[in-house]
Amino acid sequence: MMVTWVRGHFKNVTGTMDFMPDDPSHSSIKAVIDANQLWTGESARDAHLKSVDFLDVTNYPLILFKSTFVEQCGANDYKAAGDLTIRGISRPVVLDVQYLGQWPTPYWENGVDKGPITRAGFVARTSINRYDFDVKWNSSIDRAGIVVSKEIDITIDVEALRDSDFKK
Repeated sequence: MMVTWVRGHFKNVTGTMDFMPDDPSHSSIKAVIDANQLWTGESARDAHLKSVDFLDVTNYPLILFKSTFVEQCGANDYKAAGDLTIRGISRPVVLDVQYLGQWPTPYWENGVDKGPITRAGFVARTSINRYDFDVKWNSSIDRAGIVVSKEIDITIDVEALRDSDFKK
């Protein structure tokens, strides 16, 4: 029985991407997530999620993703297979990726417009079984319910900056 969804997000996510829309098999993605930057809006819950019961950020401060294969499966839809590492445990996952397009925008640095720079937008989704990453804490509630689901839905919003725009 599920009572409610708890949503959270990570700040300080960095990464690199080589996106080749004409030949997606040559695309690649690497992402690094600072697990200490988890935020759900409730500080006590955040502390518990960062503890050894869940992410164990003291011993595993980073969550990593590295793609192994990218394929196009629709006009703007892709599948990115790769390895997700949580708590030092790597497991294969597949991200359903939607390419939202690209556009030139201003780019400000220290009060100076150094643009335009090309930005590309993506949204990726997947679900994981947290038990696969040894994140197994749980507690029972009335009527055969549990506090935390095994399945965790992940949505990743990406705004990528084209590297070649910085080399002008």
